[in-house]
Amino acid sequence: MRKLRALAIFGTLVLILAGCTDEEVVFPTFVAQTLSDQRADGDIGFSLDPPPDGTFTISQADATGNVIFGLYADGTEFRAFLDFPLDGSNGGDAVPLDAVILAADIEIFVNDVALVSTVPTLLDLVPFPITGLRVTDFDSDPIATRSPFDFFPSDIGGSVLIDVTSLMAEAQRLGLPDLQLRFLLDFVPGASGVVEIDDGIDLRAPLLTVEYQ
Repeated sequence: MRKLRALAIFGTLVLILAGCTDEEVVFPTFVAQTLSDQRADGDIGFSLDPPPDGTFTISQADATGNVIFGLYADGTEFRAFLDFPLDGSNGGDAVPLDAVILAADIEIFVNDVALVSTVPTLLDLVPFPITGLRVTDFDSDPIATRSPFDFFPSDIGGSVLIDVTSLMAEAQRLGLPDLQLRFLLDFVPGASGVVEIDDGIDLRAPLLTVEYQ
């Protein structure tokens, strides 16, 4: 697993209250990390050709080595899906069901940002099957969505850290076994462009880091 930070225990923090001589010990803080499950990761593309129903194309990351999202010039839209098991089933660290989430982020490696200077992005918490994406997952109702953010051409060839604390906290509140995320273009006026996320090389695989008590 790449870029493992200080795992297991950050250590017991000691808080000395102002004006007091007694020390108060707060709960220890732990860190869990897990890579996304490449077998469940993938993307779905939708084109209006042929009309009126259009065509869906589903790709799984274990075949392509990447996931993509955004809007091509021909009008084809892609949405990307990443699955992070929270029970340690893919060799990562488990997050206990009674844990209190303090912070969470995902680190992804950006292979490409194409066609535009800025790709406005939404990130949903959304359930989908780990056995393979379905057409209905393209536009299924999200459980929660974090605030919009952007990708830039300067991100190409490097890692990007994305705060997913609110989504992880909601997944934990619901007792979900996986943190399942959907990347899609935020359709603000003039929005377009395509982002390719690496999902084939261990050193570049999407990584979830959760800090909890």
